[in-house]
Amino acid sequence: MELKKNPKADLNLQRTLFFQIGLCVALAGTLYAFNWREGDGEAASLGTLKMEDLTEMEIPQTEQKVTPPPPPPPPTLEIVADEEVIEEDEIASTEVTQETRIEVPVVEMEEEVAAAEPEIFTVVEEMPSFPGGDQELLKFMAENTKYPPLARENGLQGIVVVTFVVDERGKIDKVQVLRGIGGGCDEEAIRVVKAMPQWKSGKQRGMPVRVQYNLPFRFTLR
Repeated sequence: MELKKNPKADLNLQRTLFFQIGLCVALAGTLYAFNWREGDGEAASLGTLKMEDLTEMEIPQTEQKVTPPPPPPPPTLEIVADEEVIEEDEIASTEVTQETRIEVPVVEMEEEVAAAEPEIFTVVEEMPSFPGGDQELLKFMAENTKYPPLARENGLQGIVVVTFVVDERGKIDKVQVLRGIGGGCDEEAIRVVKAMPQWKSGKQRGMPVRVQYNLPFRFTLR
C-alpha cells in the first residue's frame, strides 16, 4: 500500500520561491555592507610639547687640560764693580816687532819608565813543582807544620788555603791566606810556605813565567 502526500504539503513546489527570497536577502545584505561607514571618532589628544619644559643639560667635561708650568725666569747678570783701578803705566805693551825676543821657558821633563810587572798566570802548560814532586811537598809540610797551642786549646780544626806566586826563578812571592780558620793556624801555614826551598818554575810555551799556586793545609786534632 503506497502512502500519498497531500499536494499542499509538498515543499518541492515552493523551492523556486524560497530560492528567490534567499537571493534577494543576500543581495540586500551585500549592498548594505558596501554602503556601511564607520562613525568619525574624535582623535585622542596626545598633548602638546612645550619647549619651556625642556631644560638644557650641561655635559660635564671629562678631558682635563694640563697647563704647562711657567718657564724658569731668565738668569740675572750680576754686575760686580771693579775693586782695583789699573793705571795706564801698569799695562804692558803687547806690540811685537822684529827685535822682540820671546823667551821660552825650558821645562826639564824626567822620563820615568816604569818596568811593567810580568803577567801572573793561574794555569800554564807546565805548572811549578816542589823539588822532588808532590810526595816531597807533603812530607815537608807534615814535618814542618806545628799545631798552634791556641787552636789546640780551643779545638779549632779545618783547612787553611794559602796562595802564593812562584816566579820565573822558582822563588816564592806574595804569600797570603786565601781562606783561614784563625787560632794561629793561618800564620803557621804562611810560615811553612815561606820556609820552603826554591821551586821549579812553571813554563808557558817553553818560557819560565810567574804562576799563582794555591796550597791547602789541613789542621786535624788527634
